[in-house]
Amino acid sequence: MSIIEKIPVSLRFGRSRGASCHGDAGIASDTGLEKLGIVGNPNVGKSLVFNNLTGAHATVSNYPGTTVDVLRGKARIGGREIEVVDTPGMYSLLPITEEERVARSLLLAERPDVVLQVVDAKNLERMLSLTLQLIEAGLSVVLELNMMDEAEAAGIKIDTARLEAELGVPVAATVATSGRGMDMLRERIAGCETDHARPRVRFQYDSTLEGGLSALEGKLTGEYGLSRRAVALLLLQGDREVEGKVKGHEPEGETILRLVDEVREKYNQPLSYVISLGRQREIRRLMGVVVTSSGVAEGRFGEKLSRAMMRPLTGIPILLVILYFGLYQFVGVLGAGTFVGFLEKTLFGKFINPWATGVVTRFIPIAAIQSLIVGKYGIITLGLTYAFALILPIVGTFFIAFSIIEDSGYLPRLAMLVDRVFKAIGLTGRAVIPMVLGFGCDTMATVVTRTQETKRERVIATLLLALAIPCSAQLGVIFALLSGSTAALLVWGGAVGLIFLLVGYLSSKILPGERPAFYMEIPPLRLPKIRNVVSKTVTRLEWYLFEVLPVFVIASVLLWAGSMTGVLDVLGRGLGPVVSFIGLPPQTGPIFLYGFFRRDFGAAGLYDLKASGVLSGVPLVVAAVTLTLFVPCIAQFSVMLKERGVKTALAIAGFIFPFAFLCGFALDKVLIVVGARL
Repeated sequence: MSIIEKIPVSLRFGRSRGASCHGDAGIASDTGLEKLGIVGNPNVGKSLVFNNLTGAHATVSNYPGTTVDVLRGKARIGGREIEVVDTPGMYSLLPITEEERVARSLLLAERPDVVLQVVDAKNLERMLSLTLQLIEAGLSVVLELNMMDEAEAAGIKIDTARLEAELGVPVAATVATSGRGMDMLRERIAGCETDHARPRVRFQYDSTLEGGLSALEGKLTGEYGLSRRAVALLLLQGDREVEGKVKGHEPEGETILRLVDEVREKYNQPLSYVISLGRQREIRRLMGVVVTSSGVAEGRFGEKLSRAMMRPLTGIPILLVILYFGLYQFVGVLGAGTFVGFLEKTLFGKFINPWATGVVTRFIPIAAIQSLIVGKYGIITLGLTYAFALILPIVGTFFIAFSIIEDSGYLPRLAMLVDRVFKAIGLTGRAVIPMVLGFGCDTMATVVTRTQETKRERVIATLLLALAIPCSAQLGVIFALLSGSTAALLVWGGAVGLIFLLVGYLSSKILPGERPAFYMEIPPLRLPKIRNVVSKTVTRLEWYLFEVLPVFVIASVLLWAGSMTGVLDVLGRGLGPVVSFIGLPPQTGPIFLYGFFRRDFGAAGLYDLKASGVLSGVPLVVAAVTLTLFVPCIAQFSVMLKERGVKTALAIAGFIFPFAFLCGFALDKVLIVVGARL
């Protein structure tokens, strides 16, 4: 099993250890605790490598004081058990995103005995910049060329022995999805030592910059957990965190910073750009001597399809096809229609609920207890029926669809496609991941908003998730509600989509903050592997059963208690004027209370009202839109409190409640005026 631990994110001073690998000796450590840190760009297979080394599947855990998770596990390498740490994706030791800050801070705070950099072999040129930085930092690096099968299919050949000699670090070629090369990787890791037995390769920048670096290195006296050359490079690139450490811990801190300014004044371009150009020249030299390409990749169908997915003219139709078959047909028709119909009407309706009612009424004579278990709000007849017969098949089919889309590599391409639209609402294409995940579970997606770069983005993403992104269960039930009328589905989707864009746009104008830059590594398109899809789906279903199922039981008990005490009737009557205001019958009042316990709970309540003939036509569509926009469920609201703070969470809920009913009122009037027949 994996071991999740957390550390504060801060740049720490530490004893600088050696950073070379040599021979076949084991990993040494000053403390006796052997530690391997896995680093690399996003979407290069780090989690798969982690799983291969540790035998543990990646899990998500809150990381106090930060917005990113770090995963730990144990592996046996070289006959010993070592700790393996899977860090968030990073592009550089000069952090821009929060993930990069966490990854760098972990390296500096914990000083792994070995740093394993995982790269996508066919995109080696883009990823060697981080390799050079890790080597410059004095870290003990092993370079793993992952996805070698895809590089070979693209006609790319890499001379790993020459690359190893040029860099002065061990290199292993692997295919993490199949396990190919993993034994060689373990040997490379086990052969690392923390001495200087192997000479390190050090490339040179221009003479002016090298002179400045030498002067700065001579002034630095502290131990930083990385080489003084790396500290000098970070200072020249304007790393504020490093500057603060130098000011606080160097006797000549102010002199050092003045020297940094003097070096900068010799250039008419930012030094981060100059340094990047220097590294890029070295990378081009390396690529020229270690990589050959036959050009097989030119014109490949996969490459053409990848580009088509990211261009608006072709990408939007592809997205619509995926939404139609993935969400509507698979989740809406198969999950919410066929599976729900069988489970609700046949399995629970004809067998489980009648049997449970008979057993309870026979052996439990107390009417109140009977109603708690098998009554209108009974744990079995309402809570478990909703959870297993209505919600589980919808959530299950969504998780399968999402896992297929995720494993195929489509999500980053979708992010590139929607980036321009998302920028208009204060977000970037990076936000597409929590938004898409929100269609599975808004609670989980709210946690994932941590990955947004700025606080402004995180607030906007949280607001939009709470307002206009229906979870898979709610979405599936709404599909089932409105599937009899294509016009009704179009009105619902159009109204919710328009409100999503409008509120996002207004939020981007009201909330202060700068727009962040957007970049994302594009992994290759690949056929999803059944093993990966099944593993991801099972993990998410386990989360649903252990985290969400108890909420249905609790909601049933609370509704039963509210019914027995009359509180539910009072609250329902209190909402009567509100629902009448938007053209709905009084019976829909309690439905919005159900929705606060769980969004899908409320949607299932609408399903019952439609089945009984209480709701149809325009009122049904208005109810579906209003419920979609209504306040988030208890679980999501709790996460909002935790992630965004009490003030922000209450402000979001306080805005959504009246706004949802105002939108319902406006939609009702518009549909009546145009004489819509739904």
